[in-house]
Amino acid sequence: MEITTPDWVKNSVFYQIFPDRFRKSTENLPQYLQSSNLESWELPPRYDSYKGGNLWGVLEKLDYLQDLGINAIYFTPIFQSASNHRYHTHDYYQIDPLLGGNKAFFALLEGAHQRNMKIVLDGVFNHASRGFFFFNDILENGPNSPWLDWFVIEDWPLSAYDGSKPANYLSWVGNRALPQFNHYNPHVREYIMEIAEYWIRQGIDGWRLDVPFEIKIPDFWQEFRTRVKGINPDAYIVGEIWTDARQWLDGSQFDGVMNYLFTAPTMAFTGGDRIILKYVEHQDYSPYPPLSAGEYGVAIQKLLALYHWEIQLTQLNLLASHDTARLLTIAGGDIPTVELSTLLLLTFPGAPSIYYGDEVGLAGGNDPDSRRGFPNETDWNNSLLDYHKELISLRHKYQALRTGDYKVLYAEGSVYVFARVLGLEEVIVAVNVDIQSVSVVVNISDLKSQPDKFLFGKGGFSVKSEANSHYLELNIPPRSGLILGRE
Repeated sequence: MEITTPDWVKNSVFYQIFPDRFRKSTENLPQYLQSSNLESWELPPRYDSYKGGNLWGVLEKLDYLQDLGINAIYFTPIFQSASNHRYHTHDYYQIDPLLGGNKAFFALLEGAHQRNMKIVLDGVFNHASRGFFFFNDILENGPNSPWLDWFVIEDWPLSAYDGSKPANYLSWVGNRALPQFNHYNPHVREYIMEIAEYWIRQGIDGWRLDVPFEIKIPDFWQEFRTRVKGINPDAYIVGEIWTDARQWLDGSQFDGVMNYLFTAPTMAFTGGDRIILKYVEHQDYSPYPPLSAGEYGVAIQKLLALYHWEIQLTQLNLLASHDTARLLTIAGGDIPTVELSTLLLLTFPGAPSIYYGDEVGLAGGNDPDSRRGFPNETDWNNSLLDYHKELISLRHKYQALRTGDYKVLYAEGSVYVFARVLGLEEVIVAVNVDIQSVSVVVNISDLKSQPDKFLFGKGGFSVKSEANSHYLELNIPPRSGLILGRE
């Protein structure tokens, strides 16, 4: 079958926002929604506490995001919920009142679209919550509930809160707070499809799907795609799949997945033995043991061969998310690891995604510590922010960095060099992960042009020709990278 994916995603730089922790505004929030029982913004976050970030606050920061170069935002869940992360959905048609409700969301959506920014929401369709009306009715009425077959009831009585007793209903990973939908019920299936359609009609630009691999009903995601794309053919559908996702990326289901298969080798190459295992060893990705440039090249080539090129260009590439520790902390505070990984992220095929605060040096261990409040400006790492801005600007300027072919030119020891090629536009990216300066000679005879200027970074370069062959001589400073091209 022909595979098509949204062109706007190929040209996007995403920013992932955990709404409770990005920005708090009281300017438009009604008094009765301004809780006095909020955790201090600066304190380390707890599992069950709220800091009060809201969508009015995000609206106030759109200029900041635009200046950074962001043109797409992915929000973790924003629907009404009794949890700070809002993966425990109460009502799929209402934006959480603490976030400002539907009024705040539509104001934000309008403000984002005026700036040509896209908005992607998190769809949690595998499970709901104990407060979800249909499940709550079962808790109240037991076997007499009209919604009994919306969930999988195994026995009576149900125990939704007392962990000393069996829950007696199916829940996600055994968490009784998250009753799992009975997707075999056609009414449940239709309910989920209508939610997806509703918000697309309201103007959102796509869905990120939470744990979609848990829904094993035949043709479920095929129908989801058909109905979403029937309303907006350019809507983005991206799944949370951490591993090989070929069964979902055949062109009939998702446009891409959260590309942890890029994350892991990139961190292992740039961080090496700086990676602190306690932050990653129990995750579904493995940024260890350290990789040499050659091993990294093999991993990347394998990844690029895994999916159709149209799919590669709409993968959601990332270095961290709300489900992982932050890279700065994983790497023991080593800024060059963050910089080198960011350089590789922003020059790789697919849509790069920046986890809120990473661009200013926000640290954080595993959940809930990775969900800290966005820092005050006095605590920003401004050089890291400028680093992000410069790279994002280059990505927007050079189409080759977004949709060009990816050609590995050199991968030995600590040095990795590749080119992004689109017609006559050729951009060369080189990375040295060693603590020493390194000089290498790279054969660029297969390229149509020869670089004549630095686009990014520092070091030295020259081009030599012998007969019909051309060579790029590079001197790359310790733990740094550079980008070369032509005007």
